[in-house]
Amino acid sequence: MARVVLTSSYAKLFAQGRTEHEVPGKSVRHLIRALDERYPGLGAHLSEGVAVAIDGVIHQNALFEDVPPDAEVCFIPAIEGG
Repeated sequence: MARVVLTSSYAKLFAQGRTEHEVPGKSVRHLIRALDERYPGLGAHLSEGVAVAIDGVIHQNALFEDVPPDAEVCFIPAIEGG
């Protein structure tokens, strides 16, 4: 299972304040689906407008990226700027 890390704002809004979760899934898309089953509404926020770091490597369009067993996956909100 992957260790998924949410930002404190996502954790407060959707996950009773928990920032770290053990989640099964072979791809980022599977992780998002599993998190959305636990915390309805979270999946919509994680599917768009976020970057995903898998074991420290940042991916911009990560839905179909493979997630190795025991990986650390962090969802990072996009930062807008000029």
